Amino acid sequence: MSVQERKQRERAERERLIVATARELAEQQGWDAVTTRRLAERIEYSQPVLYSHFRGKREIIGAVALEGATEMAVAMRAATSSANGPRERVTALARAYLDFAARNPAVYDALFQLDGGLAYAQEDTPEPLKDAFAALMETLSEVAGDGVDPGLFTEVFWASLHGLATLTRTGRLLPEHAEPRIQLLVDRLAKP
Repeated sequence: MSVQERKQRERAERERLIVATARELAEQQGWDAVTTRRLAERIEYSQPVLYSHFRGKREIIGAVALEGATEMAVAMRAATSSANGPRERVTALARAYLDFAARNPAVYDALFQLDGGLAYAQEDTPEPLKDAFAALMETLSEVAGDGVDPGLFTEVFWASLHGLATLTRTGRLLPEHAEPRIQLLVDRLAKP
């Protein structure tokens, strides 16, 4: 291995450490606790080293969001792969989405609530974000209904899931109604 290859590998490892540490700190204490000073202390590198990877917290949030988008896409595809029939796949998709949001609140915030400097629904949208949307659309296009644009249907269904995830997390919806909400959403929006 050349010196340059070793340095590139070490740089990539440091970057993964920064992102993992930011994510862990955010999940434990919230995004307000994630500062470059605290990250530098936790990863045992100086702040200038941290800034050599990311220009600041905004880019770190973006990196966490991209990692989370990849994980969310994997979770949704895994959930739908074992379901039989379109409606069952949509139900599995909704459960996987809501479960991901509940298990990873800081990542979910990085994806959808905080400014990570990422472009959404544009030409320069990063591939992990496009893939997460594609993971939704793969299943939802099966139940969009005749004459309904699958992308538009996916946006509406996704917005519904996002609302459920957000309202549940903030305690504005009763937890015991989680499953009936999913069934109602699928029944009302997903055409057979």
